[in-house]
Amino acid sequence: MVSTDRLLAFAAMSLLLIVVPGPSVLFVVGRALAQGRRAALTTVVGNTLGAYVLVVAVALGVGSVVERSVVVFTALKLAGAAYLVYLGVRAIRRRGSLSAAFADEDGERHSGLRTLAEGFAVGVANPKTIVFFAAVLPQFVDRGQGHVVLQMLLLGVVFNAIALASDSVWGLVAATARGWFARSPRRLSMVGGAGGLAMIGLGVTVATTGRKD
Repeated sequence: MVSTDRLLAFAAMSLLLIVVPGPSVLFVVGRALAQGRRAALTTVVGNTLGAYVLVVAVALGVGSVVERSVVVFTALKLAGAAYLVYLGVRAIRRRGSLSAAFADEDGERHSGLRTLAEGFAVGVANPKTIVFFAAVLPQFVDRGQGHVVLQMLLLGVVFNAIALASDSVWGLVAATARGWFARSPRRLSMVGGAGGLAMIGLGVTVATTGRKD
């Protein structure tokens, strides 16, 4: 299994990567501003589940294929970017109905399931995460110990546990700031628009950055 030294080194590297605001953090913050604490935390869970699917894919060898293939990498990047833009446009169009959503418990439950699925989709379609896992995970595996797949799955659990905690903090902070705006329908509408614009900007950023070869 993974040695303690390797595990701690990987955890330290993961922490440095995760605490710096990136696509995942920006997406969670956008959701927190547009829909609040519950949506933000649900998005974090969905993102984490999606990211762990990437860990499994990398452990089974899919990550190396994506890393070598420009076509696959680009297709995945553009699909994730397009989905982010779609979510941002929808948030802007629905910004006026945010107040009603607070009083509609059934709608919240439905929205929670949908938000979880959307967070999962964004997490599993994040090309930067796939490349990170494909490039970094294998470096911390001790092939001499055997059980390579299990070692990578364990390292993935460590990464996602750190990401879950860090992204949750970002979401809670953003949702707390949103509370002041929620006292006024106009403020809340402005927050919904800002959250939507943040997601659109994130989608455009994802689409225009990354591997160029």
